[in-house]
Amino acid sequence: MTDPRTLLADPHWLPHRIDPGARTIEFLQLERAALAEPAFLADRQGPTQALPWAEVQNAVAETGAAETGPIHFVFHTAFCRSTLLARALEIPGVSAGLSEPGVFAGLVNAGSAGEPLVKPVVDLLSRPWGQGEAVFAKPTNHANRLIPALMNAAPQARAILMTNPLPSFLAAVIRKGMMGRRWARQLYLELMGYAGMDLGMDGREQFAMTDLQAGGLAWFLNQRYFDAVARQYGDRVRVLDGDRFDAERAQTLAAIGSFTGVGIDAGRAREIAEGPVFTRDAKTGRDYADKAREDAAATQSAVVEDEIAKVGEWIGLIAKQAGLDVPLKQTLF
Repeated sequence: MTDPRTLLADPHWLPHRIDPGARTIEFLQLERAALAEPAFLADRQGPTQALPWAEVQNAVAETGAAETGPIHFVFHTAFCRSTLLARALEIPGVSAGLSEPGVFAGLVNAGSAGEPLVKPVVDLLSRPWGQGEAVFAKPTNHANRLIPALMNAAPQARAILMTNPLPSFLAAVIRKGMMGRRWARQLYLELMGYAGMDLGMDGREQFAMTDLQAGGLAWFLNQRYFDAVARQYGDRVRVLDGDRFDAERAQTLAAIGSFTGVGIDAGRAREIAEGPVFTRDAKTGRDYADKAREDAAATQSAVVEDEIAKVGEWIGLIAKQAGLDVPLKQTLF
């Protein structure tokens, strides 16, 4: 068993799971190379060790057991290439890219009991993986309700709010099949719980919505929520269109470097954009071009395109009534 103070000082021990019943935080040991591998950190396997969360709180807050460093966030609305961005920001010697550590979902699931853990967790995630490195942490979109708490816990942090146009989002839902459509409905219920609004529909009308209508409303509520976050945090936040990122990779990375003060200049950005990270799908490791062709083929249907278009018109009317232009305008560059 690793000594707790040694564990808390070592960024290779990543806060991984929270057990509210036992009041413990489980840490997962990872090698640096694991940060560049496909799949989310929440799904990784390796040596683990649990510590009482009171011990973690006291050690981090009172004795400074963890050496903190610069941390920035990539928040997203799902299916917008945020995982690819996190991979591209994994640049040894410059920054570490943390793609969906499981601890963010743990904080959400812990509810109010987990609120005192937000600051210690953010401090632990900010531990530099190398001399002078910053950290870019990308939570799951299911942890977006934590955005104010995370931003307040790290007053120097900057945040990228990553999204994409509604047709791109709905096409991704369709590609996931039945479980993707179920996920869209669940996301709608989730957003209504913490970023909801009166849509003028009773329970029967909401139940009667199609899967894509529910997904479209979830997307819209995320846009509305991100707009409120951008207004609240002003210059600490920039909006990024995921489709534009894919089209202008080097410019996006250089703009993030300029915005956050992390050493990603134009030359380094071009090197990354032309490098291997963009040749493999960030979630599966498959050839990126092959998967892109399969994805396009999966949604090439007159019926699907008509449904997406009709949902888009409907969401457009709702957005107009709410006084919101969607998708949010890109502000990163």
